[in-house]
Amino acid sequence: MKKYLFSALTAAALLGGIANVHAQTRSLFNFKDLSGWHIDVPAMDKDPNVKSPFIVRNGVFVSLANPQGHIITDASYENFRLEVQYRFPAKPGNCGVLVFASTPRVLYDMFPKSIEVQLQHNDAGDFWCIGEDITVPDMEKRRGPKNEWGAVDGKKRRIINLTDGSEKPLKKWNTMIVECVGNAIKVWVNGDLVNYGTNATASKGQIALQAEGSEVEFRKVDLTPITAFSEKGH
Repeated sequence: MKKYLFSALTAAALLGGIANVHAQTRSLFNFKDLSGWHIDVPAMDKDPNVKSPFIVRNGVFVSLANPQGHIITDASYENFRLEVQYRFPAKPGNCGVLVFASTPRVLYDMFPKSIEVQLQHNDAGDFWCIGEDITVPDMEKRRGPKNEWGAVDGKKRRIINLTDGSEKPLKKWNTMIVECVGNAIKVWVNGDLVNYGTNATASKGQIALQAEGSEVEFRKVDLTPITAFSEKGH
């Protein structure tokens, strides 16, 4: 009887813990306006009549492709799980989720210092090093010759992801999960582990989304505080 009681109490405690974790999950968008974020689009500096490429439309956050730039959280985050549901509604295109973002416009006078997790169609889960760096297994195979690595223009900043075929067909919704614990990052796309890196040169920063030449829709951008990586991306 005690064994069963212990098991029941243990299960209840575990479920309570899980509930508490999920209770901390919150959306970074209210899907009504852009509260909690600020826009950094260089073209808007020069011409006040240039319209922002970031809008909320029909209850969905939309990156309208151009002019190019970023929308960045006002707050900084560390030790978190970010779940993003996105799709390219028209044609295949490019976009990215930036974590550990800090100094603005360090690359090409547009990209903030950060590590980008690629959303580009057929390349989702690639890492791009933008003023920050990270280490992954099989680095030379996935990044090229070691003497060419770097996090600045002219260096090999791209680290190819681990899988092919993890993304859904065009116009279908994809789920990307990015977990950051300390200076390590783990990425899943539609349940597949697509990238994992350690020894990043940052462990805290803002989160940014891009306008990079393609219309992208986001219907979920949820953040949960965590203390350890998940075994699976769901």
